[in-house]
Amino acid sequence: MIRVPQLRPVIFLLGIAALVMVFPLFYALALGDRIMARAFYLPLGAVLLVVLPAAVITRKRPVRFAYKDGFLLVFLAWVFCCLLGAFPYYLSGRGISFCDAVFESACGFATTGATTIGDIEALPGPLLLWRSLTHWFGGMGIVVLTVALLPMLGVGAFQLVKAEAPGPDKERITPKIAHTAKILWFFYLGLSLALFLLYRIGGMGWFDALCHALPMVATGGISTKNAGIAFYNSAFIDGVSTAFMLLAGLNFSLYYRIFRLKFREAYDNSEGRAYFSIFIIAAVFISAALVPHYGSVGRALRYGAYQAASVLSTCGSAVADYGAWPVSAQAALFVLMFIGGCSGSTAGGIKVIRCVVLWKQLGNEFKRIVYPQGIFSVRLNRKVGRKDVVYGAAGFVCVYLFTVFITALVSAALGVDVFSSFCAALAVTSNIGTGFGAVGPALNYGAFPPALKYFYSFIMIAGRLELWTVLVLFFPEFWRR
Repeated sequence: MIRVPQLRPVIFLLGIAALVMVFPLFYALALGDRIMARAFYLPLGAVLLVVLPAAVITRKRPVRFAYKDGFLLVFLAWVFCCLLGAFPYYLSGRGISFCDAVFESACGFATTGATTIGDIEALPGPLLLWRSLTHWFGGMGIVVLTVALLPMLGVGAFQLVKAEAPGPDKERITPKIAHTAKILWFFYLGLSLALFLLYRIGGMGWFDALCHALPMVATGGISTKNAGIAFYNSAFIDGVSTAFMLLAGLNFSLYYRIFRLKFREAYDNSEGRAYFSIFIIAAVFISAALVPHYGSVGRALRYGAYQAASVLSTCGSAVADYGAWPVSAQAALFVLMFIGGCSGSTAGGIKVIRCVVLWKQLGNEFKRIVYPQGIFSVRLNRKVGRKDVVYGAAGFVCVYLFTVFITALVSAALGVDVFSSFCAALAVTSNIGTGFGAVGPALNYGAFPPALKYFYSFIMIAGRLELWTVLVLFFPEFWRR
């Protein structure tokens, strides 16, 4: 029997996404920009005409749905939010096609630092603000935001968060999932505000500081400038951005543990330790390779650390054309594209915890060859981990690589060269955006065929939702009770 879940949560989630348009709408009205004001109030009004009556009619009906329904509801919510988010681009009067508008919107909500727009600085301020807001709200997740603000979702809220939250382990840091969501948003807001203030201290204007801080914390990496962060040519801004990209790629549950003064638990976290270790090794290696290129240790470390943090956290921001760097530095960045940030963060990719689990299991397999009768287990956070974590990590890596390969094949079939196809597939699946070849830091996705842009939009959403949430919908067994 086909499953027909209640669509009420999707309506509420879409309503939350629509309300985000209020901020750029007021900004457009303040500027007297009628075209941009219309670009926001038309989709906002259309959604509210659907959401408000639905909320009134179903206000006394409890929301109950099965575990599997959560996957479909979250996927539908993200698809509708991306479609809704496309209309401000399409109605902006800047000649942006609907295909490109959908791609830009998907990049925003999936926190992918990609674009089809060649001249970012030509966009009006309200649209730049909307672009940053979609990254910011997509970073922590529309579902998590709704769970935090709308207790009416009630039963089944944890199923929605599990379907959306990145990483193999969706934990409740407090007994109530709504309380957990509010705590996560508290730290998310704190990081955003701190970065905004530091950007102001570094010399950015109020608007630019806001539009850079929001996506940076969401590991989106977009900018209001064509040259990105490099426009400011500031070592202070580069250093602050490097630090906050790393912080954004860290598991947010660690902030809660530190806040509760549980420093030992935070220090013993296997994923966090591996995350910073990978960054330090990569930053040192890349910087050493760049010393002859720049002729200065300081500049090499500045740019090498920035790009290492950007790619590892899947931010996708660039302060230099790393396509012109030495091959060894490019190879290190290419490896980082597979790893990604920590689980429970705004980052994409395979996730560090899965790499840690498989690395430890690899060591166990070598030990088993030497000691055939031995019993070995994977230890995480100085504790023995569950065996199903190993199976889950291995399964996800297989699905991840399968998705990258299929995406690369589709890209090549639509006329993209093989190298660029693979790099683009890796960039959109990991929600990085920038890569090498035709998707390098000096280029964008504007020249790709429309069909491929729609396909990339789907892959970006799937990558943001950890692949399983979306791909499981294509199995016939999912639709049978």
